[in-house]
Amino acid sequence: MNRSFSVFTGMASVALALVLSTQISSSAQISTSDQISAPAKIGAPAKISAPTKFSAKAKISAPAKINASAKISALAKMSTAADQKQPHRLAVQVDVNDPAVMNLVLNNVSNAAKHYGELGQKLEIEVVAFGPGLHMLRDDTSPVKARIKSMSETLPHLAFAACGNTRENMTKAEAKDIPIISEAKVVKAGVVRLMELQERGWSYLRP
Repeated sequence: MNRSFSVFTGMASVALALVLSTQISSSAQISTSDQISAPAKIGAPAKISAPTKFSAKAKISAPAKINASAKISALAKMSTAADQKQPHRLAVQVDVNDPAVMNLVLNNVSNAAKHYGELGQKLEIEVVAFGPGLHMLRDDTSPVKARIKSMSETLPHLAFAACGNTRENMTKAEAKDIPIISEAKVVKAGVVRLMELQERGWSYLRP
């Protein structure tokens, strides 16, 4: 009987040990499962940085006015005209009896007058004819006297000088009076007249 009781007791101990072991194992599993299944704490959402402020658009410069260059040009002309202390002066020599040269002289005169007129500046021009060039200012032989008359009416600062020495020589050679156009004045000597003008600061031109 004692032996049976000992066996029973041993078996009961073993059974109790198994029950305890099972409970401990179950508790451990539950604990482990809780730890695994517990949702990880979600960290606070990262703050979204405020969008970068775009710098104000650079102001678009106002388009330049189309007539700006014209205004600048006009101002430049006004300034140049104001700075001019004395008029421009041009002395032109004619010493050949050639219609092409005579017309070239008048072309040069016209171009110079137009140029300085656009700038608002004064220009004085004197055409001096002597030697064979006196035919330019002769009323009976000039191939350009009509043009001279027209230009003199529109260009008040245009003058013509006829060489007196040449006129006298032609009078003797042709045995008649040599008529000079009304737009020209007679000077003693054409060469001397050119020298005097240049000594006064006149520009000199011989086409």
